[in-house]
Amino acid sequence: MGGCPRMCRLFSNYYTEGLRQWQEEQERKVRALSEMACEQLKRFDERKELQHHKELRDFREVMEKSSREALGHQEKLKAEHRHRAKILNLKLREAEQQRLKQAEQERLRKEEGQARLRSLYALQEEVLHLNQQLDASETQPHGDLLKLDLAALRTRGNQLCGLISGIIRATSENGFPTEEDQAVAERALQEMRDLLTSLQQEIARACENKRKQDEEAAREKRQGSKMQQGPEVPREAPAPSQGPGGKQNEDLQVKVQDSTMQWYQQLQDASSQCVLAFEELTNSKDSQVKKIKMDLQKAATIPVSQISAIAGSKLKEIFDKIHSLLSGKPVQCGGRSVSVTLNPQGLDFVQYKLAEKFVKQGEEEVASHHEAAFPIAIVASGIWELHPRVGDLILAHLHRKCPYSVPFYPAFKEGMALEDYQRMLGYQVKDSKVEQQDNFLKRMSGMIRLYAAIIQLRWPYGSRQEIHPHGLNHGWRWLAQILNMEPLSDVTATLLFDFLEVCGNALMKQYQVQFWKMILLIKEDYFPRIEAITSSGQMGSFIRLKQFLEKCLQRKEIPVPKGFLTSSFWRS
Repeated sequence: MGGCPRMCRLFSNYYTEGLRQWQEEQERKVRALSEMACEQLKRFDERKELQHHKELRDFREVMEKSSREALGHQEKLKAEHRHRAKILNLKLREAEQQRLKQAEQERLRKEEGQARLRSLYALQEEVLHLNQQLDASETQPHGDLLKLDLAALRTRGNQLCGLISGIIRATSENGFPTEEDQAVAERALQEMRDLLTSLQQEIARACENKRKQDEEAAREKRQGSKMQQGPEVPREAPAPSQGPGGKQNEDLQVKVQDSTMQWYQQLQDASSQCVLAFEELTNSKDSQVKKIKMDLQKAATIPVSQISAIAGSKLKEIFDKIHSLLSGKPVQCGGRSVSVTLNPQGLDFVQYKLAEKFVKQGEEEVASHHEAAFPIAIVASGIWELHPRVGDLILAHLHRKCPYSVPFYPAFKEGMALEDYQRMLGYQVKDSKVEQQDNFLKRMSGMIRLYAAIIQLRWPYGSRQEIHPHGLNHGWRWLAQILNMEPLSDVTATLLFDFLEVCGNALMKQYQVQFWKMILLIKEDYFPRIEAITSSGQMGSFIRLKQFLEKCLQRKEIPVPKGFLTSSFWRS
């Protein structure tokens, strides 16, 4: 029994020793397995890295190969490009030489054409002058003794004038006149000279015959008077030959711008008739009638004063209000309902005051703010289209305040007061004091700018089927006529600049080549005339016009004027 515990301890020690050895053995195996796994992992990483290096090397080889191929292809393209560029440069050089040759030919053609055009204008001027002398034959004394048919001569003279005018119109549409056109015009001029020469010879013959008849009659009269203790021989015998001569010169001066002055006078007569039509309304002493007159005047003028370029919708409201007033519909003014039907003369009064206000806005508002010309002009143009009489009255007021808008330069007449003549020229005279030149030019500038804006603008909500009641063709006429007149110092240069700055772009688009011919004529022929009459202290307006046109000729374009109303404005 005593040996059992010992045996148990021995067994336990043995078991513990065995367990410890087994555990150590297992730990050795685990370490060996772990080391083997680490070695295998290293070998795996090495193989993977080797494979990666191989793939990278293969990729680099492929890229280098592609790069070499690309470089080869690029070199090939460069060689082809150099070859094509060489061919293209040769073609461009040939084309440039051809262009320069054509440009030189065109320049020579234009110079010849301009020379022919100037010659054609000179021929036309001479033919018109000769035709005026033919027209003056009506006032010649002893016309009943002429054997020639004066009506036939005048008819032929008008036909020759029409022939040359037709050549110039065709030239304006097709380009410069040809040598054949010039030859036809020269033949027409020669024929006109022949007509006038034959007429003068016939007049001289008739005068000689009349003189002989008068001498014979005087001789017989003297013989009769001697028998009756006759009176003295009248001393007024030469007077008839001088009287008609003086009258003829006056007629010729009037006929220089006959059609223009006739148009001007018709407008002034229409304006005067309109004033007479509402004379009772203006002179009435009745308080109710005076109140109606005041309300109508406010209804006509206040909306025009409110015109601005703030928004298209606001401008349309003003237009609709003016149109309603002119159409006889009631409109609100000062909290009261106003209508032209309140008085039989109401419509005439409103039309006159409305036209007067439009021109006054040009004289004052546009003169101070040039951009204001366009909103005022587009409303005026729209009203003009729907109510033509208002347009005629606008022109009448404009011509009276600014005669250069016709254009004509009023002549000083004998016996006329200097103040009256200054008013005719457009100056304001108050208490015998004439306004300063700067203020005068500012007002004229505002009215010309308004006129230049009206002729190019159409009311966007109107009928596009109708032509403009006073369109760009009138602007072209104004420009042509003012260039046919001798310039006025300071005035002509100022008004030409204002006119071309406002509607030069529109005229350029409308008349294209002919417009540029006109600009070249201004530069080459008209500038020297302006410069010759302009003093050193008044060169500002001339220099401004000259620089403006030179810049436009250089850019081959007239810029759109500042303040021009675009399509987006009407969506505001």
